Order: sequence, then C-alpha cells, then structure tokens
Amino acid sequence: MHRRQFLRSAPLAAVAGLSASGIASAADNFPHGEPRMKRFDDQRWVLDNIIQANGVDWDQGHTGVLLRSCGLMVQGDMTGVRQRVKKYADIVPAFEALARRREALAEEHLKNDEPLPARDNFYIASVYWGTAMWGVEEHGPRLRHSNDKKRELYSKYMKLADHKIEWAEIPYRGKTLPAIFHLPPNYQAGQKVPVIVAVPGMDGFKERAVSLSGDGWMERGYAVLSIEGPGYWESPVRGIFVDVQGWVETGKEVVKWLRTRPEIDTDRIAATGSSFGSFFSAAMISEEPAFKACAVTGTCYDPGGKAIFDEASPTFKKRFMFMAGITDEAEFEKFRKTIDWSGFAGKIKAPFLIAAGESDELCPLEHTEAFTKALGGQKQLVIYQDSRHSLAGASVSNGPDPRVYQAEWIGRRLAGKAMTSERWYVENSGRVQKTPLA
Repeated sequence: MHRRQFLRSAPLAAVAGLSASGIASAADNFPHGEPRMKRFDDQRWVLDNIIQANGVDWDQGHTGVLLRSCGLMVQGDMTGVRQRVKKYADIVPAFEALARRREALAEEHLKNDEPLPARDNFYIASVYWGTAMWGVEEHGPRLRHSNDKKRELYSKYMKLADHKIEWAEIPYRGKTLPAIFHLPPNYQAGQKVPVIVAVPGMDGFKERAVSLSGDGWMERGYAVLSIEGPGYWESPVRGIFVDVQGWVETGKEVVKWLRTRPEIDTDRIAATGSSFGSFFSAAMISEEPAFKACAVTGTCYDPGGKAIFDEASPTFKKRFMFMAGITDEAEFEKFRKTIDWSGFAGKIKAPFLIAAGESDELCPLEHTEAFTKALGGQKQLVIYQDSRHSLAGASVSNGPDPRVYQAEWIGRRLAGKAMTSERWYVENSGRVQKTPLA
C-alpha cells in the first residue's frame, strides 16, 4: 500500500501511546528521514550566503510576524536572532535558546508571584518553540520535543491569559486535528458571539494566531478557532499530511464542532487565511454554506505552486514536502498537481476578500486574478502596488491596512451589509483606484 494511503487509512488506535503532542509511538507510520530535494542540496551554499547577507528574514518577514504576535518586548530577541543567524542551520538552535531563556524567565516570575510577566513569557516561549519547528523536516525526538514544549508552555499561558482559551480537537478520518479556541475578553455566559476560523500560512501555527495583546479579533469581540488542518504544523506530528480534499472535509467538521458550542452564533461564522492559508481556507469553506465570509492575505493560487516551489527559496518546497509526508522529490512532483483550486473555487458562494501584492514573488498576480474570477459569489480583490508576498511597502503603509480592513470587511459581511464586487488598486501614495469585478 502507498505510504500516504496507509497513513490516511490508519485507525485512531494507530495514534495510541501518545505524548502530549498526540504523536504515534509506532515510528514506522511516519516518513523516514528528511525530504530529499535536489535544488535544496545543490544550492545550500547559495542559501547560506543569502542568509548571511540578508539575515533571518531572507525569504519573508519572520521577525516582523513575531513582533506582531508577541509585542515590542521581543524586539531585543529579534535583534539578537538577526545577529546570530548566519546560515540556515543556525535558525532552529537560535529559537530553541530563546525559548529556554523565556521559559526560565516565566518560571522565575511565577515563583515570585508576578503573574503578568509570567503570562507574557510563557506565551513568548511557546511561540519560540513553535518557530523552532520550522527547519526540522524529519520526524524524530527533536521535532516531538519542540512540539511538546510548545503545548506545555502554551497551557501555562492559558491559565494566566486575560480571556478563556481551550485546546480543541476536530474529528478527521478517525483521528483529530489540533486547534485552539479563544473566547473574547469579558465574555459573559449566555452570550453568542461571532467566530473566526483562522488558517495560518505554511510557516504559521495555531499558538501564534491570536496575539498576546491588542489582538484585532479579541478587541472586536470575536471568538477565534485557530485550526491546523491536514499537513499543518502539529498535524504531521500526528501523521496527518496535506490533502486538498481533506481540507474540504475539515470545513464541514469545524462547523459541526462549532455548533456544539453554546457561545457561538452559528449564523456568523467567517474564515481567514494567510499565504498558503489563502488556498486551504478557500478549500475549507467551499462545500460548507455555514461560512458567511472569507478574507485572505498574501495569496498562494499558482496551480501546482510553480513560483513557490521552483523559483523561490528552496526551503519552501522542502517544507511542503514534509507537510505532504513525502521524502522523494519525484513522488512530490506528481502530488503537487493536486494543489489546484479549479475543482472548488466556483463552489464558493460566500463573499470573499483577497489582499494581494502586485509583485508577489510566491504567486504571480495573474493566478490570483484567475482565482478571483472563478469564485462563485461576490468578491473584492485589493492589489497593493509594488508589494511582495508579505504585504509591505509604501502602498500598504499609506493605503488601507490589510488586516484592519479585513476585520472591518468581515464585520460588515456578518452584519448582512451589501457589497459590490470590485477590484481595488492601491497606489504607493495610498490612493485607491476602484473598478467593477464581473
């Protein structure tokens, strides 16, 4: 039996003997070794020289994302990472060291009866352990240890957080997908609140989805269910790998789970996605009418991922091979043909907002425009002049903030307010050119 077929067919008992992360004790259920990728191996010296010249943010804004989720208190840590990381192999140990330091600080604050700094440092330590999982593309003790530490320290953060947070498990093909459920601060029993189902990018994870402070969804009174669907972060640790149809199934299971929660207004369910989450969130909502809106940023709609897998940093393809549970590059070349929205885009009837960079190096704009055209409902495409994948630059600084606009746009959709299908082109000056979309 093909390895991916075997993993999909494995019963729940196959994940018995679990550690805190839910990993199966039977190592034979997992791929052996790292994905072998020719361009990664051949160009490793180039990659290391690029990182030496450009730092840890050589491929996208990793430290900026961490600043957004953890706050300015990690600014010194990010400066230190930029100084320490001189090659690809430096990234994982750099974040492991930061995580251990922050955990020690948290425990010291807790011992001294200082719950607020303890809370903050537990959150930061958890996020650093999660970040350290990027770059570990082999199933084994190091990956499991980082995942277990991430969960352990996030659990300690949960107990001190300013809002209610729970671990969640979403049924999936006899196993479960990991998720985190947040209720907004000051939630009162008996209330029914709207919910955002958040799908991160391929380098994102559920613990980082809601910021430590000043989170836009929490401040607006939304619940958030941050989901790691097939192939995402902790799911491969459980033997659940990328599967486009699996994401369609995930959307239905997520809604079933939300309907069991008395806190949720099930008439106000929306989804968000970033980077490859733009693709998987679209698959997730495509056959589930309970989703009333979806908003995405930093798109990945290039069928088969030619730009991201063949032209961008080779780390993207190697990481996605890990997510797919494939170590052989020839096998992955066949599998990547399934990464195509043509089978589900037209089924999406919910209003859809897309924020994209005009010069996105991971997804040429033509593919985002084709996906937008194929959508079956109302849509808005916002293109930021000269911006790359990470959505930064003059047009983003001077124009509508992508994340603020996303939140306000979803609020209007869940309130039932009318919209017009439009294409916005945000100039570097901040001026917005608006044209109708068919």
